[in-house]
Amino acid sequence: MTTHEDTQDPTVGAGQPSSASPSPLVSGRRAWGLTSLLVLLTVINWGDKAVLGIIAQPLSNELGLTASQIGLVGSLFFLTFTIGGFFSGAIARVTTLRWALAVLVLLWSAAMLPMVITASFAVLIASRMLLGLAEGPSGPLSHTAAFSWHPPAKRGLPGALLAGSASLAKIAVAPALALVTVTWGWRAALVCMAVVGILWCLVWLPSWSVGPYIRSEKDSNSAGAAAGADAPAVPWIHIFRTRTFISCMMLVMSIYALVAIVLTWLPSYFEVGLGYSRLQAGSMFAFPSIAGLILMLLLSSTGDRLTSRGATSRLIRIIVPSIGVLISGAILVFLPSVSTPALAVAIISIGYGFLASGYPLVIASISEICPPRQTAGTLGVFMAMMGIGGLIGPYITGRIVDAAATPAAGYATAFQAFGVVAVVFAVGTLIFADPERDRAVIRNAVGSNG
Repeated sequence: MTTHEDTQDPTVGAGQPSSASPSPLVSGRRAWGLTSLLVLLTVINWGDKAVLGIIAQPLSNELGLTASQIGLVGSLFFLTFTIGGFFSGAIARVTTLRWALAVLVLLWSAAMLPMVITASFAVLIASRMLLGLAEGPSGPLSHTAAFSWHPPAKRGLPGALLAGSASLAKIAVAPALALVTVTWGWRAALVCMAVVGILWCLVWLPSWSVGPYIRSEKDSNSAGAAAGADAPAVPWIHIFRTRTFISCMMLVMSIYALVAIVLTWLPSYFEVGLGYSRLQAGSMFAFPSIAGLILMLLLSSTGDRLTSRGATSRLIRIIVPSIGVLISGAILVFLPSVSTPALAVAIISIGYGFLASGYPLVIASISEICPPRQTAGTLGVFMAMMGIGGLIGPYITGRIVDAAATPAAGYATAFQAFGVVAVVFAVGTLIFADPERDRAVIRNAVGSNG
């Protein structure tokens, strides 16, 4: 879709062979308008994830749940989240992005309601697992939809906005949910998230159209000749066995483990471990996210400018985020030795900021190595494997907290341990990952097989 304001985008095809991208007229206003709608979707997505952390303490008090049980619920969510991610490619083949995302969001809303009707540990597990299954494909499909409006060299900033939605959810949504929980109870927080999802669908369905740079297979079939402009598809194994894919997958898996721990346990750490009130803990949930969002937007926007001017993807999208993870791990390792609550909050906030800031750059690098029409499937597998970190992190943290002398010591030890793991994988990424090299390897393999 174009408007009278459209101008030729001079960056079409930047970062990959020109034959892989059409040369359309693209409206910057429309591209960023639809990207903003996808950012709002991702804010809702992360709000649904974060609500468990917000209501964890009143829910535990009402149902008599232990820390290990809450951690198990968080991990089971990420189990089905991981499974759901593998279906992204299949969903893109059978339906359009418009209807795929609308149906998924309606399922999120439905998953909020069983606990409102009848609350029990079994119902909590079932509802969170349904939510995970429905949210699993949404990340890859949202990135595919957003990237369809932006050329490869300029995907860092839209990727950062999508990744930064987690921070926006914790900055804006989490304090609001904490206030709702304190005022009207934890059930009201679940109802609010269900209603917000439905309202998003009412805006999305009449507004969305796919962009020119990436099309899912179903969207390509609907677009006629535009599909022919894509680079030819390659065997999936050529993508998944590259050193960039494998090393980056391990890195984001470790990052996501810490992200999941923050989502599931940070309010409890602030409340039970550091002695803050429930409302303070819910509001302070935003502090690490503010640091992460600032660094994320700064690195991604600067990276896009440098990439457009000739900087390598390895430098901007591999080396920079890996160094951020190394800094994060070096900070978190000191957490167990800190006894001052305010200093502990500062360490968590700064460490999380450096950890999360490079995530969108890594996602953008993975979108570079695959042909455009295989973006949804590639990101689906990548982000599904990433979800394994979310499966492991919350449950192990719960076990550590239950076994520790004090909750504060348990939470701090968990953050330290997972920070060290992230450092190890960051070193691996620095050694093995190179998007330009592996994109060429994939294309050459296809040419030799042909």
